[in-house]
Amino acid sequence: MKPLNEIFTHESMEEYQRQSDNYLSSHQLIDFIRCPLLFHKKQSGLIADKDSTSYLIGRAAHTLILEGDERYAEAYAIGGPVNPKTGKLYGANTKAFAEWAAEQGKPVLTPEQNTLVQSMAQSIRAHRYASSLLNNGVAEGVVRASYCGVPCQIRIDYACRPGCDIIDLKTCDDLTWFESDARRYCYHRQMAFYRAVLAQVIDQYVPVHLVAVEKKQPFRCGVWLVSEDTLAIAQRENEAVIRWLQVCHQRDHWPTGYEEVRVLDVA
Repeated sequence: MKPLNEIFTHESMEEYQRQSDNYLSSHQLIDFIRCPLLFHKKQSGLIADKDSTSYLIGRAAHTLILEGDERYAEAYAIGGPVNPKTGKLYGANTKAFAEWAAEQGKPVLTPEQNTLVQSMAQSIRAHRYASSLLNNGVAEGVVRASYCGVPCQIRIDYACRPGCDIIDLKTCDDLTWFESDARRYCYHRQMAFYRAVLAQVIDQYVPVHLVAVEKKQPFRCGVWLVSEDTLAIAQRENEAVIRWLQVCHQRDHWPTGYEEVRVLDVA
């Protein structure tokens, strides 16, 4: 196998997202699985992706955990302006804070948000298996390849040496329900897509792990190996969906999936 730095390219998230019109990504695939019309409206610019404080925390945690302290300090401003009357920081919802944040030229985390991100990172470092998986590899590597006749792109959270194992980091509210969330948010479909696109470049399928950490006390961390059977089934399902996506493009027909009458039976 090639060295990891020859397999992956590195670019900003903004540049990666700018390529979304030309390449199918896992998030676009999941949008299409949920609703072809939703996929089409997003691709047409009729629906913008929502941003939120939760997404900010998740992105910041990814940066610190996967890329380290130095990159975290470069990517985020932490703190805020001080109120001269009280000697304390202005609140995050004040005009003074908004003006200060706009001057930073990068995303801003309050001290409380920074503490939260640091706590998640510490939990990862303290976990025997999570820390080992994220200790030697390449973070945020991009691969582009043709898969099922469609140009595709992936941005893998972490590729672990020596075998290029795929490690995906998830932040969650409660680890107790993570396996249910994995099904709900189609993490298995996402991971199967990553693995299949990567296989177009390295000519082999690699193991896939999910590392999840809570965004609240006690910041529990867990590691899951995604089974071969799960990935194989998800890959077949993904490939069928990609074929259906191509048909929708050809016909310019974007159904909701709810055109027919369904039967509700709760007995």
